[in-house]
Amino acid sequence: MASIFDILGPVMVGPSSSHTAGAVRIGLIGRQLLGRQPEKARIYLHGSFAATGEGHGTDRAIVAGLLGMKPDDMRIPDSFKIAKKEKCDFTIQKKEIRGAHPNTVQMILEAGDASLDIQACSIGGGRIVVSKLDGIDVNFNAESNTLIVHNQDQPGHVAQVANILSQKNINIATMQLFRDKRGGYAVMVIETDQIIPDSAISWLENLDGIIKVTFLNVSGAEEE
Repeated sequence: MASIFDILGPVMVGPSSSHTAGAVRIGLIGRQLLGRQPEKARIYLHGSFAATGEGHGTDRAIVAGLLGMKPDDMRIPDSFKIAKKEKCDFTIQKKEIRGAHPNTVQMILEAGDASLDIQACSIGGGRIVVSKLDGIDVNFNAESNTLIVHNQDQPGHVAQVANILSQKNINIATMQLFRDKRGGYAVMVIETDQIIPDSAISWLENLDGIIKVTFLNVSGAEEE
């Protein structure tokens, strides 16, 4: 059954929910996963994003998201100028990505010693799917509170993460595990019903074999 959101679409600035609202969300999620505003951004547009993205404002929408704007921000058309003022250096190119959704963008983001290679697509109605993180195939929509743990593929990490969440009374809604190879680089994507406190994030970051931990607070609520 279709919801009102499916029928009306998101509140947004721009002509297309896929090419504009979804593109803003991709940029915004990239910023959140990096943990700060990018200082450098290499943006690669694929498929219809590459073919019609300039006319739909996809390029400006992605940069707007990287600057922290949301789909209804009236500053989106001026995002290029704002990026220059805020010293966010970006390049935008077209790229053919094999097997990717037509509305796909790859972003390589840098800020200080932090970096992120993210690939995501806009699937309509302002919704997105993240399909790659730092070269690892993943699959999540960033619509729920989401814990993302980058780690070495070693025994015990999943149990340690689940244990700390249990201690903090955090309920796991879904858990997905991804890796490039046995014993290689792995990513956990865990959707939760509650906000994960900073103390739990810090504890996870200090575990042996943990490379990076990010939490997407999609609900916007404050931790208790």
